[in-house]
Amino acid sequence: MVEDSRDHARVTAIEQLRALGLSTYAARTFVALVSLGEGTAQDVSHVADVPRTRVYDAADELSARGLLDVRKGSPKRFWPVSSETAERTFRQEYSQRVDELVDALEMFEPDSTFEEQRGVWTVTGRPAVENRAIEFIEEATESVTYMTTSGLLGSRELDALRDAADRTVDIRLAGASDAVETNILGEVPNATTFESIWDGTKTPAGRLLLVDETRAMVSVLVEDGDCGREETAIWGVGETNSLLVVVRAMFTWQFDD
Repeated sequence: MVEDSRDHARVTAIEQLRALGLSTYAARTFVALVSLGEGTAQDVSHVADVPRTRVYDAADELSARGLLDVRKGSPKRFWPVSSETAERTFRQEYSQRVDELVDALEMFEPDSTFEEQRGVWTVTGRPAVENRAIEFIEEATESVTYMTTSGLLGSRELDALRDAADRTVDIRLAGASDAVETNILGEVPNATTFESIWDGTKTPAGRLLLVDETRAMVSVLVEDGDCGREETAIWGVGETNSLLVVVRAMFTWQFDD
C-alpha cells in the first residue's frame, strides 16, 4: 500500500512538472533525485526511466530553471532543491510570465473593453461563467443587481461584490434560499436584498446579473450526463442589446411590483 502511494505520487509529480514546462526526462530526473537526495547520472538512470547520457541534458535543463545544483567531478553529482524551493521557483516564474502576458494582451485591447457589442454571447462551465460575472462586477461604477442560487456564490464573487460596495456602487442582491441571502448579507452588509423571482429547488436557474444597466448575464444549470449539472450562460453588453432589454424589464417588473 505504501509503495502504491509512492508510485502514484511519483507519477503525479512527473505529470505536474511536465505541465509546468519541464521535458519528460527533466521531470523524471528531478523526481528521481528528490527520492535519492543526491546522485550521479548512473544513480538516476537506475531509479528512473532515463538513459544515463540523457540525464546530463536533463540536469542542464533543471539547472537553468534553478532546480538543481551540480558538483563538478568525475562523475558529476547532482543535488535537487527542496520541494519548498521548487514551489517558490515555479510560483515566481509563472507569476512573472502571467504579468508579462497580461501586459502584452493589454496592448491589443481597445480603450473600452465593453463597448457596445452586437448579439448575445455564450460561455460554458462554472469557472468560465464565474470569471465573467466577476469581471462584470469589478467593472461596475454605478449599480450591480445580482440574483443567484445556492452553491454558485463563491468567495471570489463575494470579494468582488464587497469591493464594489466599497467603491459606493449600489448593490442589490437576492438568493434563491434564506441561507444564500444570509451569507450575502454577512459578507456584503451594505447590500440591499430583494425577493428572488426564482425558486432554486424547482428551476434550473443559475445566475441573473445586471451591471450599470449596460451589461447582463443569465445562466442555467443543465444536466450533462455522468458529469452532473453544468452551468451555461449567455451575456450581452450595450443599452440596446436584446438580452439587456429583457433583463432590465425583468428587474423593473420585480422592483415596481
